[in-house]
Amino acid sequence: MSQLKYLNAYPDHLKQQVTQLLKDEKLGPLLLGKYPQQHQVRTDRALYAFTMDLKNDYLRKSAPVSKVIYDDKISVTRDALGLHTQISRVQGNKLKSKNEIRIDSIFKRGPEAFLRMIVVHELAHLREKDHNKAFYKLCEHMEPDYHQLEFDLRLYLTHLDQVGKLY
Repeated sequence: MSQLKYLNAYPDHLKQQVTQLLKDEKLGPLLLGKYPQQHQVRTDRALYAFTMDLKNDYLRKSAPVSKVIYDDKISVTRDALGLHTQISRVQGNKLKSKNEIRIDSIFKRGPEAFLRMIVVHELAHLREKDHNKAFYKLCEHMEPDYHQLEFDLRLYLTHLDQVGKLY
């Protein structure tokens, strides 16, 4: 079961079920049945608009986000799906900080629900830096199915890793 690197924290009985789904070639059809459509958020500009819509709906009073982009280097260098960074720059005699969100470019294609879950996760870091109870409560506020989507995303990544493209 070492092939299930995205599901390491889950119980063995769940990993066995996923292994069987992979063996029977049923994981792909299961995911396609649940998430039949790909999103159309393919450019950095569209991703920025998508992110700002969510931010304006749920985190209007939090710090502004100056940049939202797809990044080809995230999963390779950081072993992450998305990153929220706060960049500090010196301007004159003042220190200015800007929030940036970078999403792994493998999510240019895939279900909108997964992209939304990742963006919600990164937006939650505007208020909560650590992955604590308040952080996950905020994620659930913005996306009520957050935990199910996170698990399904892990299944999707497992499928990509073991089988290849889904769409």
